Parts: sequence; C-alpha cells; structure tokens
Amino acid sequence: MAAAKALRNTPAEITLIDRTNHHLFQPLLYQVATAVLTPSQIATPIRSILRKQKNTTVILGEVTGVDKERQCVFVSDADREGVPVPYDYLILASGATHSYFGHNEFEEFAPGLKSVADAVSARNKILQAFEQAEAEDDPSRHRELLTFILVGAGPTGVEMASALAILVRTTLKSDFRRIDPASARILLVDMAPRVLPPFSENLSAAAKRRLEDLGVEVRLGYSVDRIDADGIVVAGERIASRTVIWTAGVAPSPAGKWLKVETDRAGRVRVQKDVSVPGHPEIFVVGDTASFEENGKPLPGVAQVAMQQGRYAGKVIHRRITGRTPPGPFSYFDKGNMAVVGKGFAVLQSHKVQLSGFAAWLAWAGVHLQFLATSGLRVAVFLQWVWTYFTGQRGSRLIVNHHGPQPLKAAEEIPSKTAVA
Repeated sequence: MAAAKALRNTPAEITLIDRTNHHLFQPLLYQVATAVLTPSQIATPIRSILRKQKNTTVILGEVTGVDKERQCVFVSDADREGVPVPYDYLILASGATHSYFGHNEFEEFAPGLKSVADAVSARNKILQAFEQAEAEDDPSRHRELLTFILVGAGPTGVEMASALAILVRTTLKSDFRRIDPASARILLVDMAPRVLPPFSENLSAAAKRRLEDLGVEVRLGYSVDRIDADGIVVAGERIASRTVIWTAGVAPSPAGKWLKVETDRAGRVRVQKDVSVPGHPEIFVVGDTASFEENGKPLPGVAQVAMQQGRYAGKVIHRRITGRTPPGPFSYFDKGNMAVVGKGFAVLQSHKVQLSGFAAWLAWAGVHLQFLATSGLRVAVFLQWVWTYFTGQRGSRLIVNHHGPQPLKAAEEIPSKTAVA
C-alpha cells in the first residue's frame, strides 16, 4: 500500500494484488479480538483508499508464484487458477504467517492473530466461553471454560492479555448471573526470560508488574510441550483450558521459494541495499518477507519497517521511470517501540527515551490513530476509545458464526417450575 501511494504520480500502470479486499492495520487486531473495536474500524477497502489514483488497478486474488524469466506473477481467485500477470517492476510485500516452531500440530488448537477473520474467531471463542460457563450446571467445569492462555509474551501477547483482563474484570462484571467473570484465569506463557524482549529490562519489568496487577499470571522461561483440545502442557504441568491463542513467532511468506533466491534461516529473502533481489534489479522485496541488515543487525518485523521500505521501493521505481538519479541506499528511521498494557498504561522506547504509564499510553494512542488508513477511521476509533475508557463499554461483543449449526429441535418436555424465555 505504501509503495502504491508512492507511485501515484508515476507515468506507469500500477497493479496492486491482494488476497483480501481491504487494507488492515494489524497492530489493533487484538482490540477486535477483545471486543473494543469492530473489524470495520481497523480495516478499509483498498479500492476506497486508492480511488483517486487513476494509474492504479486493484485485483482481488492470491499470488501463488513468480516466473522471473517471463516477468510475471501467477494469480488465483475464486474462478481461475494460475493466471499470469506480467510486470516490468515487481514489489513483493507478502508478509508473514504464524510460526509454531516445528509444532504445526498446535495450530488446530491454538490459532494465531494475523487477520480480521482470526480476530473475529478469537472474539467468538472468548465470548462463547462465558456463555458456556453461564449455561453449565457443573461448577467444576467453569475453571477450564474460563481459563484463557496466550502463548507468546511479545507485544501482541502482552496487549491481548491485558485487554482480556480489563474485559473480564470491568465490561462483563455485571452481565452474568450464575458465574463471576472476574474469576476468569488469564495466563501468559513464554520461554523467554522476560516479557517484551525488544524493550529495555526496566520497561519489561514495568509491563510485567502491570500485567500482574491486572490479574494476569505470567509464566516465563518455559516452552509449551503440548497443546490439544483440553489445554496445554507447560514444564510437565497440565493446564486445562478451552481457549488457547498463539501470539508467539511468525514465519515469512514463501516468496523466497517463488523466486528461488538466497534466503536467511527463517526463509526471508536476502535483499540488497536498495531492497532489490540480487541479480534482478526489477524485483523488490519488503517487510516481513525481506531480510535486510543495518549496522550488522537485521531489521525487526514491524509495520514501520515495511511501510518505509515500501515507500522507498516506490521512490526507486519512480526515479528510474522518470530518468532521475536513483536515491541512496535504504536507511531505516526507527521511531521506537510501543506496547499498551491495559487501560491508561503503556511502555514506550525510542532511542534513549523510555516511558511507562499514562503519558506513554497517550503517545501510543496518538501514534496508532495517525497510522489508520483514513480520517474517518481515526475519528471513529478515537470516539470509541474515549467511550470505552470512561464507560467500560465495548464496541462489538457479538458472537458471529457465519456457518453456525442449525437450531436444535425443541425439547419434548420442559421441566416444571422453570421459566424459559
């Protein structure tokens, strides 16, 4: 998206191909999963964003391969497979997916959080757990139904755990009659020695204290041995749970296999200083799909890296087409890292600046509002945040099963002295 916008004044035909019809702001997915925001508040139709860009065509389809010699990509959609789409210049920004570190069998029982569908599914699962517990006559089953486990203590895991803690202890506290939502158990598990490893030790410790103040159990230094339908096994201990969410590592798209070029150990394409593929100056790879080192260290897989590389690749192509001097090597401007840890608290690290608390939370809110795709979304999200902050009410607590089961047949007999509405 950043590259397409950078090419808006270029005398060329731009084709943007995506498997979805919307541009998603992934850092706020956890707020959809915990019912703070609706999907439409963090995602915008791509055509709407680029509607004034007359040189750009949008295609809904999934790229499944690249032919470097023929200079085309292969695109599949609902009706056709492997349709070749030619290019003169190619920018691959195909992102990343969940990594289960060799335990792909975990995926069935611990889905990740990378798309709108993932977030809605997680929201369904969380809200259904409370509904099932309310209807369950056996109190001994409430514990496993109301135990929520997040595997991975990076920014996504920390933000998700804290938002879930706020949900169960404030928003839901007066909605149920047979259960106490505040009795829910929330666990954050990671084999790392501390939460938020990219942050300083002081900020990491502040985030951990905040999580524990919210009632989150933090278990560090232990890997997950097993995940199944009944819960997880950590350090030999079985923890019963019906809701496990994977917030750990990521794996790049198969772009390296498509291109048949050198990749790093994770499978990311090793690119040159202008983010192009060695031997193919017409092909650029950016974001989570690219391996780019600066000052001897690989750049992190965060949104601002992808956006800056996308704009840079667009700038390189624009200057080539218009016959101007190409820009210098790509240089990443690190704006810092942020993570929110519940209501009114965040941690912020930017070079030597380190903040935690309400001031960091205000900065986090301002930055995230700025990066939303349209001004309409910024206003809608800001108003929802203000409303939620003061009232505790969430934007969307709907359980939406698009292919849910058919209604059960009516019971033949209803027990006496029971009122059923």
